[in-house]
Amino acid sequence: MSTEVFLLPDVGEGLIEAEIVTWKVAVGDVVTLNQPLVDVETAKAVVELPSPFAGVVTTLHAEVGDTVAVDEPLVSFDVGGERAPHANEKQVVHDVADEQRREPVLIGYGVAHEEPVKPRRRRRGGDLVPSPPPAAQERPTDRLVGAPVRTTPPVRLLAKQLGVELATLSGTGREGIVTREDVERARDRRTSSATPSAPAATSAPTRATSRFVGREIAPWSEGPREERIAVKGVLKSMAEAMVESTTHQPQASVWTRVDATKTVDLLNALKGHPNFAGVRLSALTIVALAVCDAARHFPGINSSFDAPNNEVVLRRYVNLGIAADTPRGLVVPNIKDADQLDLAAMARQLTALVEKARDATTSPAEMAATTITITNVGPFGVDGAMAILPPGTGAIVCVGQVAKAPWIVDDVVVARHVVEISMTFDHRQIDGALASRVLAHIGRFLEDPATALLARSSVAR
Repeated sequence: MSTEVFLLPDVGEGLIEAEIVTWKVAVGDVVTLNQPLVDVETAKAVVELPSPFAGVVTTLHAEVGDTVAVDEPLVSFDVGGERAPHANEKQVVHDVADEQRREPVLIGYGVAHEEPVKPRRRRRGGDLVPSPPPAAQERPTDRLVGAPVRTTPPVRLLAKQLGVELATLSGTGREGIVTREDVERARDRRTSSATPSAPAATSAPTRATSRFVGREIAPWSEGPREERIAVKGVLKSMAEAMVESTTHQPQASVWTRVDATKTVDLLNALKGHPNFAGVRLSALTIVALAVCDAARHFPGINSSFDAPNNEVVLRRYVNLGIAADTPRGLVVPNIKDADQLDLAAMARQLTALVEKARDATTSPAEMAATTITITNVGPFGVDGAMAILPPGTGAIVCVGQVAKAPWIVDDVVVARHVVEISMTFDHRQIDGALASRVLAHIGRFLEDPATALLARSSVAR
């Protein structure tokens, strides 16, 4: 017997550890080159690791929830008498069933030109149990008993916490994937069927759960008197980042209130325009364009302090971070070269970014190299906040809700759409004067976005 050991690779930007989210194989499974082995969570992203070897799984060196250091053993394989092919080698593997060519790829980045291969388990007698045929895999309503359910790790965790059996659900997501909404609907159906019918006046109120540190927690009246939650995954990453930020970056804030009525009017007008059909427009879209425009006028705001080298790094490109509230917690992916986007492109990029974050498909690379960040507390009905800087950046803009409020126009009090915006900045290289000019520029952009967009488009790049 020849044994190969798969060590946990660095799946993104010098990370040192990862948490096991979901094993996709078990001891005794026969796996092929590049077959998905495990989902791991690191730096707020869930990454699927394919197998670098073909053989039989002999040992899983960690359990779900365990944290494994980079270069520590993850899976051991029996590869037979010869050395197993490795995923980093350019090599052709032939499948007995279809003899199709398969290209090995880098660990953590999926498989080229190939659908995921379902594991084949051994019976006690040693015979292989064949995978279900492709037609059965692609139709969730005809899923074979025991076949894996197609969904994301956060949805699996939510189903476990709510006591919902994934195998009983038919996914409504793309290609039959079970979504968070599917799980919540199943929970609601179970609750309604278990509750006896009664007159509306005497029905007990629904005791909904709430989310905290990326998980569903029990209502006040039903949960334990005291509960301890392990600090790992997104919670660990967020905690470490915030401690690093407040410890090493002296921070100050400025804020202002803005009449955003013309922003609201412009958005309402564009939503009915055929050129924006199917594009999700919001105040955040205009704010994102305003922040990029401010960086073009005041490049110093798009900087960071490199303490080890005693240098300030000034960037003339914007990787715009967007703080996103997801089922797993707070994550901050970014839009690369956001300063090059027009209104429609920015709207599409924001929509895609938020959807990927909520589906837990954001990769570590999509959260790396942020230069400036926006956090939006408006959807929660909050007027404003003072945000904490993400490490490695010089400024973060916080946007509150856009709501009607009394406003003085030509000495007359009128109702206008008003928004509060604030900026927290690294006071080592950004002073109050620069921060104030930048925030005032963003405010003027929101007060008259049509004029600002026309002026922006006329500037030679």
